[in-house]
Amino acid sequence: MANPTTTRTAADGAQRADESVDSSSGSAGPARRRRPSSLKRTWWGYLLLIAVGLVFLIPLYMLLSTSFKTNGDIYSWPMKWLPSELTFDNMREAWRIAPFGAFIKNSVIVTVIGATLKVVLAVFAAYAFAFLPFPGKKWLFVVMLGALMVPGHVTLLVNYITMGNMGLINTYAGLILPGVASAFGTFLLRQHFMSLPAEVFEAAEVDGCGHLRRLVSFTLPMSIPAVATVALVAVIDEWNNFVWPLIITNSVNMRTLPIGLMYLKSNDGLTNWGVLMSGTLIVVLPMLFVFLCAQRYIVSGLTGAAAGNGR
Repeated sequence: MANPTTTRTAADGAQRADESVDSSSGSAGPARRRRPSSLKRTWWGYLLLIAVGLVFLIPLYMLLSTSFKTNGDIYSWPMKWLPSELTFDNMREAWRIAPFGAFIKNSVIVTVIGATLKVVLAVFAAYAFAFLPFPGKKWLFVVMLGALMVPGHVTLLVNYITMGNMGLINTYAGLILPGVASAFGTFLLRQHFMSLPAEVFEAAEVDGCGHLRRLVSFTLPMSIPAVATVALVAVIDEWNNFVWPLIITNSVNMRTLPIGLMYLKSNDGLTNWGVLMSGTLIVVLPMLFVFLCAQRYIVSGLTGAAAGNGR
């Protein structure tokens, strides 16, 4: 004869198992019902991203395709998205009309030297504001932030007079020197340096490391995304600078690429869009390549700067 206690225990266990199955199936039902809604929101997000991407990619595609179209394809209606035949005549004509070799050389020199000086000065200034105690540091930092609110065009006349008094008109030094200080770069790096772990610098100080050693061996290796972000902004700013090179230079051989594009437009007019788009492509492609190589540092660099703890 079966033990009543054992029989009752087995029945209770079976009932609890049935309740567990029912509860799990009941909870799985709403989850399965919610899943299509979640997938729908995901697809809407993807569609929105694709639409935004097309807004930016279509102009770049039109620039690229127009550069290699014949005039018949450019002015045809309805518009041809693909050239009927690829031609490099527009590129050769743009190179013949404007001395793009000199423009590229000048832009590379100004961009490399100017961006390097901007980054180096921003790193040293940011380190000083973040770690060095000196009188009036907070007030100097506020004054530097005030420089972000002043349009660069306000200082054009003063900078021109200064460069003229120094005999630097129509020179590389005149092109580079007025823009080597970067308030934005200093602020961004200072905020990032403030977010670095203080224990690392305390240990370095105990080991007898000076400020230069701490900067080179500890601060910079932990700040590569922020420094790359500042470098990218500096490179793009120098490469695309138009007003200051236009003012400080007075000969074609000292012009940079943005002014060379205006030179091409004024010499070829607005009727030959293939040539003009080819010149624009020469200006745009290097910066597009630089951005694609460095874009992975941008988000981490900006978020690291935003995490400054206000030390």
